[in-house]
Amino acid sequence: MRESGGRDLRVADFIRDEIASIIQREMRDPRVGMVSVNEVRVSKDLSYADVYVSSLDADSASARQALIDVLNKAAGYFRSELAKRHKMRTTPKPRFHYDELMESGPKLESLIERAVRSDAERAAGLAGSDAADPSTGGEGAHG
Repeated sequence: MRESGGRDLRVADFIRDEIASIIQREMRDPRVGMVSVNEVRVSKDLSYADVYVSSLDADSASARQALIDVLNKAAGYFRSELAKRHKMRTTPKPRFHYDELMESGPKLESLIERAVRSDAERAAGLAGSDAADPSTGGEGAHG
């Protein structure tokens, strides 16, 4: 069981590196541009590889969808190129998805920052009100 888990990861890493190389060096489609291959998840039976990509050029939902469409239409090309580069019995069929984490990461970071700042301001406000309230501070608690 453990062996197959390791194999999945090795195959996924291989596919990630090779697809990134193919996109960078061999794709001539101007619609592709600068694409990052962020993650690959391979099915347990190695029949499919879900490839998660992002691109700074794809600045709208329609541009992201167009990129994914182009890559998925070229899935056969990617599969045949991958087959030339390894010695496995079968080559997983790539299925491309846009990695939304690249866009949502900074948004989540901003929300977290805002929440932390709000908590700090609220805590500072509570500390200030405790200092002004003579019943909570000073010597009454110890004396």
